Amino acid sequence: MERIVLGLSGGVDSSVAAYILKQQGYEVVGVYMINWKDTVGTLSGECPYEDDILVAELVARKLGIEFHSVDLSDVYRERVVDYMFSEYQKGRTPNPDVLCNREIKFDAFLEAAHRYGADKVATGHYCRCDHVEIGGQTYYRLLAGSDSNKDQSYFLCQLTQEQLSKAVFPVGDIKKPEVRRIAAELGLATAHKKDSQGICFVGKVDLPVFLQQKLAKKTGDVIEIPADLKAYGRMIPDNLEDRLRKQSRPYYYRVKDGRVVGHHQGAHFYTIGQRKGLGIGGYEKPLFVLATDVDANLIFVGEGDTHPGLFRKTLKINPEEVHWIRPDKALKLGEQVTYKVRIRYRQPLQKATLYQLDDGLYIDFDKPQQSITAGQFAAWYDGDEVIGSGSISA
Repeated sequence: MERIVLGLSGGVDSSVAAYILKQQGYEVVGVYMINWKDTVGTLSGECPYEDDILVAELVARKLGIEFHSVDLSDVYRERVVDYMFSEYQKGRTPNPDVLCNREIKFDAFLEAAHRYGADKVATGHYCRCDHVEIGGQTYYRLLAGSDSNKDQSYFLCQLTQEQLSKAVFPVGDIKKPEVRRIAAELGLATAHKKDSQGICFVGKVDLPVFLQQKLAKKTGDVIEIPADLKAYGRMIPDNLEDRLRKQSRPYYYRVKDGRVVGHHQGAHFYTIGQRKGLGIGGYEKPLFVLATDVDANLIFVGEGDTHPGLFRKTLKINPEEVHWIRPDKALKLGEQVTYKVRIRYRQPLQKATLYQLDDGLYIDFDKPQQSITAGQFAAWYDGDEVIGSGSISA
């Protein structure tokens, strides 16, 4: 009987995943990952792992599987949380859940799994994995979950072929209501537990308070930019490469382009497209963050979700940030391909053409996209398959 280590989180998805693995004949070892112990900035005021680990152990007993916990908090702080602080300090917006999967669940946790005599790890993610043989070479495919409302393939878009070869996703073919039904039928303690929210393993946080652990408050001006600014009518070159480079650059604003309408406590606490937390009233439509300047400590905002400063047609990914899950499909210099792309979780897939130029990968959307944000991940799909991803450079 093959042993497999399951990340048993204290949630309903991993609980049902454990049951399915047992039904499939695996010897399941449930392991709870302790990745975060600090309570600074958490809205609950208490550390979520303390309750979750008790629930996970109850589930393991109910299902009759081996249970352990492993403390990965040091590596999580180093690879995920410190990275978050560094990115926000630069004025970029990281996605800690993507990093958590790449660096923790399918790296550090996989190493821990070996101590329990297992070569594979399973999680409760709503996605699927299979493999194809091409020219005598095996390629592992990351596929969207069957439940389109819960598909989590975007969060796994940085996994490698080696990581996918060791990954199992037991609930990937099941819809969420069915997972709930199975849990209730089995009498599992997680059957009616709400899904977790917020930063992976940290939970829901007051982000400015959380970031203030390392990033200091600093009062600055909020500048409102008018919708008719001449910058939005910038000339676009006819040459394809010049056009891509021009359109991928964020709009650049100066103080004289608008007017001061308020103040903030630190430009690094805000992100493009953000609406809440500005604390500025008196407008017919909400204000949205168009850009931040962490060096000058300025925030630029525009009124309404149709403001032209929120939209761009093209984004760029620097060469070192381009990741091909399917290396056999990697573009060579000068090549192009059409895929469906998303730039944030739950965003509907958008048609775009990818161009590989000498200075990076350019993604040119058929329609302008709202709130393209440096530091976030763009992931490209061929049908249900995630082909690759990369951190947006600007």
